[in-house]
This record gives sequence, structure tokens and C-alpha cells, in this order.
Amino acid sequence: MQPQVIICKDRAEWLEARKDGLGASDAAALLGLSPWKTNVQLWEEKCGLVIPEDIGDKPYVRYGNDAEPLLRSFFALDHPEYRVSFTPYKIIKHQDLPFITCTPDGELTDADGRQGGLEIKTTEIMSPGQWAHWKGRIPDQYYAQVIWQMIATGWEFVWLKAQIKWHDREGALRLDTREYLIRREDVLEDIAFTQAEGIKFWKLVETGVRPALKLPEV
Repeated sequence: MQPQVIICKDRAEWLEARKDGLGASDAAALLGLSPWKTNVQLWEEKCGLVIPEDIGDKPYVRYGNDAEPLLRSFFALDHPEYRVSFTPYKIIKHQDLPFITCTPDGELTDADGRQGGLEIKTTEIMSPGQWAHWKGRIPDQYYAQVIWQMIATGWEFVWLKAQIKWHDREGALRLDTREYLIRREDVLEDIAFTQAEGIKFWKLVETGVRPALKLPEV
């Protein structure tokens, strides 16, 4: 698989280029798994009915953007078995389904020449119930994003590196850093399902047919 690659000159050009497709951050919404956006809201954005909110100046987004190069460097230090690379404002498009896109936080090559990706997340736990989404698993919205990246790129694997901030009972700041390896051969059914759902959703965008509302399970 040889996906298409676009290198944008800056964030403004990148935001404009992302309008003509579905990025990895859209995957959870189209599947009805996002805690922040419904599939109908995403459809309205892609149809040009509403203007997506630019959250680039939100404190948690700025923190994540500032932390990303540091966490990428730590991953490279901890995993010398990979060659780690990164290109700002890079968009990768599926070779046959160009509306399926992603912007990698990092690209990996192992000793055998296999290609993979690095996804970096920063989040803060604000209530005890939020830990349930991390208990022996990856939160659904992050997992959907990883699967979408594999579809767009053809990668054989993706590492998810997550830094979780929380405060203990005394109010002291704590950091919990976790890493998860997702191998393509282990998630083939999820890849096929997600790709099929993406194709159906994009057809609704192209035809202007409003989708039925999907909501995440509580």
C-alpha cells in the first residue's frame, strides 16, 4: 500500500486540507464513541453546515501540543529498536479512499523495516470514574483513532504513549505514563468494521443525507 502524502506549510493550510476528508480524530465521532462530538455534529461540519470550533488555544490543547515533542523524545530514548521520525503538518491519505486521512504524531521503523506509528496523548483524570476507561484497556475514542491511522497508512503497528495527570487525596500532582502496542494482525476485524463505517459515513456527507444519531455507551 502506497498512501498519498501531503505536507502543509503551516497550521492554517493543514486545517484547510483536513476539511476534505475524515482524520483520525474524527473516527470516534463517526462511530458514536466520542465523548465530545456526535456523529451528527461531525456530519454537519463536513457538510459545511456549521463551522468547527477551533480549540487550538484551549489550555489542555496547548499543553498537549507542548508536551508532544518531549514525549516523542522520551519514546525514542526508551525504544532504541525503532527509528522515530516526525514531519509537522503531514497528512497521509489512503491510496484508494483518499477521504480517510491521518496526521501522525510520529512514524516508526523497526529493525526489519516494518512501518508503524506513534500516537501521543495527554489527559487529566478529574474524577475517580474516569479511571474505568483506562482499566486494562485504551479508552474507546483513542482506540478508534489508532485503528483509523492503520487504515489510512497501512501501518503494521501503532504505539500509543499516554501521559495521565491526576491529583491524589492530598492534592499533590501525579503523573502516570503508559504505553500500549497495537498490532495490525490482532485488530483486523476492527479495521474492517471501522473502514466500512467510514465509507458509509462519507457517503452520507457526499449525498447530504443526515445520519441517525449514535451515542456512546454510558
